[in-house]
Amino acid sequence: STIELFLHELAIMDSNNFLGNCGVGEREGRVASGLVARRHYRLIHGIGRSGDISAVQPKAAGSSLLNKLTNSVVLDIIKLAGVRTVTNCFVVPMATGMSLTLCFLTLRHKRPKAKYIIWPRIDQKSCFKSMITAGFEPVVIENVLEGDELRTDIEAVEAKIKALGAENILCVHSTTSCFAPRVPDRLEELAVICANYDIPHIVNNAYGVQSSKCMHLIQQGARVGRIDAFVQSLDKNFMVPVGGAIIAGFNESFIQDISKMYPGRASASPSLDVLITLLSLGASGYKQLLKERKEMFSYLSSELKKLADNHNERLLDTPHNPISLAMSLKNLDENNDAAVTQLGSMLFTRQVSGARVVPCGSVQTVNNYTFKGFMSHANDYPCAYLNAASAIGIKKQDVDVFLKRLDKCLKTSRKEAKKEKSVNEINTDLVIKGDTVLVEVCQVCIGLAL
Repeated sequence: STIELFLHELAIMDSNNFLGNCGVGEREGRVASGLVARRHYRLIHGIGRSGDISAVQPKAAGSSLLNKLTNSVVLDIIKLAGVRTVTNCFVVPMATGMSLTLCFLTLRHKRPKAKYIIWPRIDQKSCFKSMITAGFEPVVIENVLEGDELRTDIEAVEAKIKALGAENILCVHSTTSCFAPRVPDRLEELAVICANYDIPHIVNNAYGVQSSKCMHLIQQGARVGRIDAFVQSLDKNFMVPVGGAIIAGFNESFIQDISKMYPGRASASPSLDVLITLLSLGASGYKQLLKERKEMFSYLSSELKKLADNHNERLLDTPHNPISLAMSLKNLDENNDAAVTQLGSMLFTRQVSGARVVPCGSVQTVNNYTFKGFMSHANDYPCAYLNAASAIGIKKQDVDVFLKRLDKCLKTSRKEAKKEKSVNEINTDLVIKGDTVLVEVCQVCIGLAL
């Protein structure tokens, strides 16, 4: 109720809520539906001005104050989460992919000759398409397999920079949060390379705020080398509806340049959602969520390992990934090619969402670029596997129910595979017996003919 009172006080500072207001412009905050007005707390004007998403609107003092407060609170949370030297950030009403595109478009004006973006491969369409949408050519750097983990090929990155020429490269586009067995990029080494060759560095930190390890990588990268901006999703890190992101960085003027690149005003909904959420949680409440997430990661890891052992599979060893886990599906894949994808369908129909089943050898074309082994972040990963993640807000009950349903699905898949194998053996046996009978009949016929 205190937060609602605060929002109402902000709303009455906007001109559309003045009792004597006389609006004669094309955008006066008029709303036809009372339900829509209440849904937005009558904060109708949005944020920013036509030339800058962070600028103050004279006729929307309340909405402008909301925007400034949200950006300040979010900056404080980023520092609390581990990136202590961050200097500036702003909430943008676009998801991570389009927010990355905005960063690339801002760099275009600083590096007009550049047409390439160096991108250590991660099989996630939006971050790949963010580069295409901005009009650049992604240069895909394949990952290196180290044990079970897929890691950044630093030597290949540097070799490609030398081959293309640093002046022709817009930036290096790296990733922190990702699906195992892919692990966060070697941010410190990449940041040093970027500093040495004077190349900008943009980090896709989609759901990395919730991970102290991901945030530490960003902090260290900025300390030893160069990181120009890092982008994170609001919904994945703060449990609000999809549609917003935070663009943050260590150079205040560059972050301001990105905010000025955004054309026109913007929706205040993402800013409003995250401000309400963080005021409700407080710093201590958010830190508690981070603590619980880390505890649940350990619990999910130990329990998933037990389940894997029971099914003669194994939990892949990916110690550098602090959020996502992967369990092999080698036996399932060997018994039946379709069994792996069938497992994904079985889990989904049993109301298990978010688990990703990755078969071997999948091929997919995205914007005329063909990825072999798509979703596995490598051309030829050694085995099929299943992903599960311990993300912010997960509860012990979620883990227990998931493991119980996964166990049942694996048992069912194994039974069906055995049944199919038995049917195939019977059919083969019948064919062999049929061939034997046919030979005997032929021999009799030949004897009679003679």
